[in-house]
Amino acid sequence: MEKSWKLKTLTNLETSQNLQKEIKVPKVISDLLILRGVSSFSDAKNFFRPDLNQLHDPFLMKDMSKAVKIIFEVIEDNKKAMIYGDYDVDGITSVAVLHLFFKKFGLDPLRYIPDRYKEGYGLSFDAIKKANEESIEVLIVTDCGIKAIEKIELANSFGIKVIICDHHKPSVNLPKASAILNPKQKDCIYPFKELCGCGIVFKLIQAVNQKQGKTINEIQEFLDFVAIAIASDIVPIENENRILTYFGIQTINRTPRKSIKTFLKNINRNINVSDLAFKIGPRINAAGRIKHGKYALELLICDNDNDIEPRARSIELLNSERRLIDEKTTKEAIEQAETLSYPDEKTTVVYRPDWNKGVIGIVASRLMEYYYRPTIVFTKSKNIYSGSARSVKDFNIYESISNCSNHLIQFGGHKYAAGLTLLPEKYNDFKKAFNKVVSDKILSDQLVPSFEYDLDVSLSQLTLSVYRIINQMRPFGPNNQQPLFCIKNCVDNGGSRTVGNDNNHLKIRITDKSGSIMDGIGFEMGKYISKIKMKNEFSVLGHLELNNFNGNSNLQLLIKAISFQ
Repeated sequence: MEKSWKLKTLTNLETSQNLQKEIKVPKVISDLLILRGVSSFSDAKNFFRPDLNQLHDPFLMKDMSKAVKIIFEVIEDNKKAMIYGDYDVDGITSVAVLHLFFKKFGLDPLRYIPDRYKEGYGLSFDAIKKANEESIEVLIVTDCGIKAIEKIELANSFGIKVIICDHHKPSVNLPKASAILNPKQKDCIYPFKELCGCGIVFKLIQAVNQKQGKTINEIQEFLDFVAIAIASDIVPIENENRILTYFGIQTINRTPRKSIKTFLKNINRNINVSDLAFKIGPRINAAGRIKHGKYALELLICDNDNDIEPRARSIELLNSERRLIDEKTTKEAIEQAETLSYPDEKTTVVYRPDWNKGVIGIVASRLMEYYYRPTIVFTKSKNIYSGSARSVKDFNIYESISNCSNHLIQFGGHKYAAGLTLLPEKYNDFKKAFNKVVSDKILSDQLVPSFEYDLDVSLSQLTLSVYRIINQMRPFGPNNQQPLFCIKNCVDNGGSRTVGNDNNHLKIRITDKSGSIMDGIGFEMGKYISKIKMKNEFSVLGHLELNNFNGNSNLQLLIKAISFQ
């Protein structure tokens, strides 16, 4: 589907001019900073020079003092504890962080990752029963639990103290846990609401560390896992998340954990957020999708050279199997959607009983990108239908599902992704209700994918100095994406050609009205070469990057789109 181009709105022109003078940068940079909410010298200093001391006081989070008191009971009184985490990256890394933190005190709490197929999403009754059998006194629930009212009641009946570390949107009624750490609670004054589950776990150990009078540097080693969780859970990389990701990536690049090194064997450069999200994250997830999340956890916390290699190979095999199942299921889902689709429908909802429950989230993402509509993919799990939902930009799919909750057994999630279950006989009613709710709420332009770009610039503005400053704006991710520029009135300067084994990639040399010349590379864009060689004027959307080839370095555009309009 062709994407529209949308220029971000830069309203504070005077502020940008003042910032440009204050921090002595090119106008392109001050404009980019204003678009990212950086409007003063102090903001810029914090943005370009992240510091762990900029993190908020963890005790601002509701129930933090209660949670820390319980953790000290575990540490000082050697109380039996269990750490429970969801079977995705965020949950598994959360358990890994807590396990390794307790290990520093000579403790080895029970670790519990649920079986996706037998227990499903969230805190399970099986886990509570296991905790009771093992005489567990303290249960720490990570990346889930905010809706587990009945399960927490059962834990309370067994005399188990429960700490919930969750970032999902709470309902009106909360579980009666001993402590709930979730900044999205209505009466929580914590300044930053967009931490992931592992981020909340880090705030918990930060609070414990702080209470012991230790510096934040003593727990920096855990930020590798926090950064992986932030990147994989697609939370905004701003405020605390940006600081945590910055230092997490720094930790991986400087002193990578043995387990994490196994994911980075073919990377001979510093890793970035994309590596976390698309190389490490899927491999951790693959264990829970295909077999069991505990295999990924045991690799992450392993420090024994003899065990790491076979465990890593096992994860790699599971990821390869996941890819094959994912591709097959996506193909089948698209075929089904084509036969079921009606012109007036604003949603894509498909179901097949034999689809693998572990990949329906990935498939929902692919269908959403393909049709660009709010999407839910269902499969059969025991005697119920289990679904995974994904949404288009700026549309809250969680709210739409919530408005149809009378058809559901349970649901949970956030603005862009959710999980839900229902009885088979409720499927058609839910599908109609969901389509109606979405159709009534969604705007027509929300159904058109777009490239939202930062600035219109000339090639003369894209200098080496600008590139170097942009490179200091990393880590890139949601709410701090790599700057995307539009250059208009471009023409071929004579060096444009197709490259690649099938001549399917485009290598261009262009000039614009400023008279500057720049190279660019556009993957899978070889089809544009004839129009370009005919000297037609065109516009380019692209990222500025440094191309290193044969010992030479030069600026080039990584082209995302071309338009001849």
